[in-house]
Amino acid sequence: MSLTAAAAISEHIVPSEKALSTSDKSLDRTGDVETATGDADSEEGVLSNERDIATHVISVDDDPSLNPWTFRAFFIGIGLSTFGGVLAEIYYFKPQTVLVSLMFLAVVSYILGVFMETFIPRRGLLRYLNPGPFNKKENAFVVIMASASANSALGTEVLAVQRLYYNITPNAGASVFLLFSSQLLGYGIGGMMRGTLLYPSKMLYPGVLPLLSMFDALYEGGMAARKKLRVFYIVFTAIFFWELFPEWIFPLLTGFSIFCLAAPNNAAVSRVFGGTNGNEGLGLLSFCFDWQYISGGLNPMTIPLKAQFSSFLGYILCMVVFVAVYYNNIWKAQNFPFLSQLLFYENGTQYDQTLILNANYEVDPTLLAEQGVPYYSSTWVVYLLTQNLGLAATSTHLLLWNWNDICSAWSWMNPSSIKNIWANFDWKFWQADGMRKQDVDDEDIDPHYKQMLKYPDAPNSWYFVVFLLSFVVALVVLYKTDSTLPWWGFLISLLLATFSILFLGALAGITGLIFSVQTFVQMIGGYLHKGLPVANMYFVLYGYNTVYQAQLLLRDLKIAQYAKLPPRAAFTAQILGTLLGAVLNYIMMNSIIDNQREILLSVQGTNIWSGQQPQMYNSQAIAWGGLSYELFSAGQRYQWVPLAYVIGLFIPVPFWVIHRYWPKLRADYLYTPIIAYYIGCLCVGINSSILSYFAVAFLSQWWLRTRYPRWFTKYNYIVGAALDGGTQVMVFILSFAVQGAGGTSHLFTTWWGADQGANYDHCLMLN
Repeated sequence: MSLTAAAAISEHIVPSEKALSTSDKSLDRTGDVETATGDADSEEGVLSNERDIATHVISVDDDPSLNPWTFRAFFIGIGLSTFGGVLAEIYYFKPQTVLVSLMFLAVVSYILGVFMETFIPRRGLLRYLNPGPFNKKENAFVVIMASASANSALGTEVLAVQRLYYNITPNAGASVFLLFSSQLLGYGIGGMMRGTLLYPSKMLYPGVLPLLSMFDALYEGGMAARKKLRVFYIVFTAIFFWELFPEWIFPLLTGFSIFCLAAPNNAAVSRVFGGTNGNEGLGLLSFCFDWQYISGGLNPMTIPLKAQFSSFLGYILCMVVFVAVYYNNIWKAQNFPFLSQLLFYENGTQYDQTLILNANYEVDPTLLAEQGVPYYSSTWVVYLLTQNLGLAATSTHLLLWNWNDICSAWSWMNPSSIKNIWANFDWKFWQADGMRKQDVDDEDIDPHYKQMLKYPDAPNSWYFVVFLLSFVVALVVLYKTDSTLPWWGFLISLLLATFSILFLGALAGITGLIFSVQTFVQMIGGYLHKGLPVANMYFVLYGYNTVYQAQLLLRDLKIAQYAKLPPRAAFTAQILGTLLGAVLNYIMMNSIIDNQREILLSVQGTNIWSGQQPQMYNSQAIAWGGLSYELFSAGQRYQWVPLAYVIGLFIPVPFWVIHRYWPKLRADYLYTPIIAYYIGCLCVGINSSILSYFAVAFLSQWWLRTRYPRWFTKYNYIVGAALDGGTQVMVFILSFAVQGAGGTSHLFTTWWGADQGANYDHCLMLN
């Protein structure tokens, strides 16, 4: 599980005003370990509800004279979108999942904007590059465009799997339109749900608050802002040059393990303490000095302590469970690699899926009987099981702890509201003036949304057209490629996605909890399209990716609302960024596969390149799409994976009961879904960074926040952004210069700190 599920659970989150007054006392910080012990003058009062948070943490004020529609904004936005789209696809083929952070994009765009403002003359044609001071709305416009581009499109995963495992190379035009349609369907559906999932104060989206707080600091002027920028420059420069060492010269710094150095030929030590290479081991007590991997999922300096504590408990349990499963030989664990995402024969050799598929890419029962039903690595089975536990536990957890908010979020679902939405829908989208008719004196309107009413909206009809065009293109592409997904399966995937966006989008907006429904969608697709693994991949593409894209759209639109960026500017930025990113993702995917094919097909990969994600996606498609009945049905080998959904529904109940009757035990401090997710978190990638990750997290979110709250408020997020920014720029340069992203790799000369032929931490290489 990625850190995303834990990312944005703000320490000030209150489910709702009503819930606070009735049942939820968990946010009282009296006597809490998170209570600040610094100077009393530095402490602000505890905010009581979402509206207080949104109006006190970030500014409500708006300056309508600030213009985001500048050539400079488009110039920087397209440039950063290009950078982000390329970098995101490079990271997709890395041994550890790494994201391009919003903070990084925001600060880099600010630096570029101020540079152009300062050094480009305001005369002649150059005045278009420097129309005046770089403003907050331009910055928000650039961030939203670059954010839309800086994600590896799930469609490239489908295309990569087809190239690597099926020897299918779809037509370039069809591939690009596949990416366009799969990326924009979620935008269309999510955009039409803005009234429910974006505008209300309850839809706080706490994960974007640090970014907007930074915007306020950068544009408020004065000595404080200059000090922050000075700190940013120093940290950015330092980490930029430092990353040369762990990334190229001295890769042992990725994971320094005393145990590996003491017992370099011990297999058990490698499994438990190793972790510098992909799928090597659990990385227990390894020290990582590579910020790329420490901050790989999400920056540990931004995640609140309460969420960190739950994830840390899950991490401890993960190591215990993985070791217990492997050394007790559960599911014949010792026949297979300790960590792997591939399918295997019973004797441990890699399963050749092409031998069970006929010419139509369907599972042939006769061929399957000859080859036998494949096996998973047992730690991967634990991951699948815990994903299902966490998904089910999330629903119960939020229903128990946020019941009033859930009811409020769904209050729009009555006949009169639906009739009103239909009556006000503007079908002549090209004529829509976008002005909304609402009472600005209504106290129930969100203060930020009230400020946005002065700007023309991007109406629902615009988003409906995006959805309709994407829908038509998707159907054409499905039948022009070897998708094997029928039209009715495509429709079911979209219905499933729409329901998920409604429910999960509300939960994400209220609580900040964001989690993947990919395994659930794969299970549904597997039972609908039995024996069709390629169809399962396309079903997941449109059933899961649509949900993910809708959540990204709504998050970025919330950034626009908080920054007072006009809705039509936000719409333009998102569409342009998404289309540009899809094209760049496709180009980079083909380049990397052409140059690193053998490494991507190997079990472990290298410290630089790994095929873990396409391996994972392919094995899931084969297992769920082709062999769901043979592997996961009742009485079969992995029957507990789907049954985990049922078990997960009951996991939060004991903790809720304990807190209800014995509140002093502080059972509310545990996020049971996060704990469940993290029990499978070490199943893949480079794990040597975990100890360093939690060390940084507790240093930032406990020691600095409680001991030095003023310093934390001023510099914590700017330092985190600088660390992300300097690291990602250097990784981008090294990927092309020496690591083979654009051709031949040039690894550093082999020495003790860079053992290019083995694991960098000197643990025994097992795979």
